[in-house]
Amino acid sequence: MASALAAKMGFNSLIRKQAKYFKVKICTMESDMEFKCEMKWKGKDLFDFVCRTLGLRETWFFGLQYNIKDTVAWLKMEKKVLDQEVSKDEPITFLFLAKFYPENAEEELVQDITQHLFFLQVRKKILEEEIHCPPEASVLLASYAVHAKYGEYDPEVHKPGFLAEEELLPKRVINLYQMTAEMWEERITACYAEHRGRTKDEAEMEYLKIAQDLDMYGVNYFLIRNKKGTDLLLGVDTLGLHIYEPENKLTPKCSFPWNEIRNISYSDKEFTIKPLDKKTNVFKFNSSRLRVNKLILQLCIGNHDLFMRRRRVDSLEVQQMKTQAREERARKQVERQRLQREKQLREEAERARDELERRLIQLQDEAHMANEALLRSEQTADLLAEKAQIAEEEAKLLAQKAAEAETEMQRIKVTAMRGQEERRIMEQKMLEAEMRALKMAEESERRAKEAEQLKQDLQEARNSERRAKNKLLEITSKAIYSSPGLPSDSVPQELNFSRENLSFDFKDTDMKRLSMEIEKEKVEYMEKSKHLQEQLNELKTEIESLKLKERETPLDIIHNQNTEQGTSKHSNFKKLTLQSTKSRVAFFEEL
Repeated sequence: MASALAAKMGFNSLIRKQAKYFKVKICTMESDMEFKCEMKWKGKDLFDFVCRTLGLRETWFFGLQYNIKDTVAWLKMEKKVLDQEVSKDEPITFLFLAKFYPENAEEELVQDITQHLFFLQVRKKILEEEIHCPPEASVLLASYAVHAKYGEYDPEVHKPGFLAEEELLPKRVINLYQMTAEMWEERITACYAEHRGRTKDEAEMEYLKIAQDLDMYGVNYFLIRNKKGTDLLLGVDTLGLHIYEPENKLTPKCSFPWNEIRNISYSDKEFTIKPLDKKTNVFKFNSSRLRVNKLILQLCIGNHDLFMRRRRVDSLEVQQMKTQAREERARKQVERQRLQREKQLREEAERARDELERRLIQLQDEAHMANEALLRSEQTADLLAEKAQIAEEEAKLLAQKAAEAETEMQRIKVTAMRGQEERRIMEQKMLEAEMRALKMAEESERRAKEAEQLKQDLQEARNSERRAKNKLLEITSKAIYSSPGLPSDSVPQELNFSRENLSFDFKDTDMKRLSMEIEKEKVEYMEKSKHLQEQLNELKTEIESLKLKERETPLDIIHNQNTEQGTSKHSNFKKLTLQSTKSRVAFFEEL
């Protein structure tokens, strides 16, 4: 069996010697890439090739990580790739990750690609609970992550349910509260809506600015023992070395800044730290394996170099990158202001168009009502004319009957002399005829008055018809020849917005104003920090009543205690380093 295994390894070695290239797979936080590498390539050759492919210039933060049994290692730059303890199976897989973290992300991260890779890595660590994040900060960070993905909040687009498939909060936070997915989304969306006016890049930076204040941000933890054999945790980060109790990764028991450390070395499993203060004795600790000591030393050297580098004048390359970044930010700011003005002009034009459409509908309604009134007036005039004609005909008929009655009365008078009885009868008939004639005369007079009144009503109806026609003509002329609030030549049939009629020339005054705005950022930072704290406290108050206390983890309890005591990551570090190095070394050895 052993001979067969040796023969197989010898065969694989022979094949590799004959080959000119080997395959590697690079997994970044955003995508995977596969390359063919020359057999002679060193770690630096592969690393530089990946950085060029990504367009990354801030290379000092990153490294290529690979797995060795149950731990991880970083590819050494000075050694050949194949001479290191990498997998023998091709393609050889490496993770392109941030190895070192900035002290201040906003000041140190220059390129957008650098910022984006850090954002993705930190977000993944928070969601996977490698970095402890309190619930209220988790909600706020989730809102910035949503902004970084979807852009500015739009209630017409980002409707309830649009975050249903997103992983935004650590499972620990979700299980800690009696809240449904819809309730979490409502809280996150409310915060998201407050971030209006920011770009996606700015949302990512806000995310990093909040995350960098978390206790476990950027800390690499290792199990160690001091000379008394006490199990402890060593934390290595941008500020120095920190010693923790195994059950408390949030609050270090003592810390040693990089500027207090003169030399770091190890021998087998024993690690030796020489303080800068020569009066202070060296202190030692033991790790579980030699490979872990190598990893600790790599991280210590890299973090120490970056710590000292930050406190020196930037190199020409970094100065050039920062200048280019400032110019690019200024250009983007000017472009964003231009787009904002164009958007504002477009919204104003749309509002004007809507107002015109509303006014047009109003005029159409008024014209319709005037037409209906005119039609009713015409119908009323026709009816009155018909009634007047009937009244005239009735009056003529009554006059004719009155004349006939008068003739009959004369005839009766002539024949009345024929006899007394006849005369009496005739007198009676004459009296009746006179009465009828009188009534007919009154009726005729009444009908004549009624006809006269109908003529007057007809005249009034015609006058009303003439006024309605004039009003209709006036409304029609207004709709055609005038438009409220805008000149007639400014309202085209179709509102097309071209770059010509929405362009804006930026003069020196705009650049000066922009420069003044940039200068105000430092002053505004304190106000933003205060606003951030108020926002976190408000979120905490809103969800506190729904918390299930029995589900709190030990780290949740420690964080709450630190919050009640007013202890933060930076204040605790400052407090620990106030003591002398000698006293801290003695404290560490007595733990």
